[in-house]
Amino acid sequence: MVLMETKLGLPDARRGKVRDIYPCTTTDGAAAMLLVATDRISAFDVVMPEGVPGKGEILTAISAFWFARVDEAFGRSIPHHLISTDIDRVEGLDAAERDALRGRVMVCRPAQTVPVECVVRGYLAGAGWASYRQSGMVCGVSLPAGLEKGQKLPEPIFTPTTKAAEGHDEPVTFDDACASVGADTMEWMRKRSLMLYELGHEHAAQRGLILADSKFEFGHALDGGGAVTGELMLIDELLTPDSSRYWPASRHTPGQEQPSFDKQFVRDHLQRLADDGGWDKSPPAPSLPNAVLAQTAAKYHEVLDRLRA
Repeated sequence: MVLMETKLGLPDARRGKVRDIYPCTTTDGAAAMLLVATDRISAFDVVMPEGVPGKGEILTAISAFWFARVDEAFGRSIPHHLISTDIDRVEGLDAAERDALRGRVMVCRPAQTVPVECVVRGYLAGAGWASYRQSGMVCGVSLPAGLEKGQKLPEPIFTPTTKAAEGHDEPVTFDDACASVGADTMEWMRKRSLMLYELGHEHAAQRGLILADSKFEFGHALDGGGAVTGELMLIDELLTPDSSRYWPASRHTPGQEQPSFDKQFVRDHLQRLADDGGWDKSPPAPSLPNAVLAQTAAKYHEVLDRLRA
């Protein structure tokens, strides 16, 4: 079954584009956040009326895989929010709710999000390519002349963006981000974002994938009373196809659009509709054909299978 929305008997729910988020208490009495990955999918900042079968379970499995690798590779130098993916660790749910959520949840330490998304780019694509064509820079980072679309950069670059509550995130320079949230915080997040990207890129390469870019989010941990502490930690999802751009290494050809393991089929279908005047990229979104949903689900599955191979 496709899960589009949850309505749990827990108070103060929040809904993102993909996740439903609930404050909760663990079975050992700790305050936590329950992140439920639904099968919703968005494109052009609009949530589609249909979901991608199994998408939430795949996103959860991929994040859990990477959080475990972060523990192995970095230990306490990159603390993170994940406590468990076991729904039985959460109090206040009945048996039917637990069964519906198995495989879809992350039980996490509460945090106050730092309002800067930490993007690391190893290849020139997406908004980075558009910015480079216009100015030769990405988020204030100068790049060599003559680079092609999809080309590997001389070294990965850190290109932060604002974290918008609604609409598009906007690129910012590192100095502007420091002025917004503090230089020490930005230096800490930049260093760890680059470490995480290198970890992901190396493992993906061993599995026939290119990790072209990824975004990471960090937050300040909250104490038992809900007060903000000085501890920074990695939060949200990690290195999933929703937060990262994966390409098949065997088909990488600089100078053109690369096939990708994400929402490519959805975006391509919607762009054709928009080009033909059938949609103006504003809500409500049009219905998606079953073939587009099935192709998208297959790509998400393939990323998970390759990463865990």
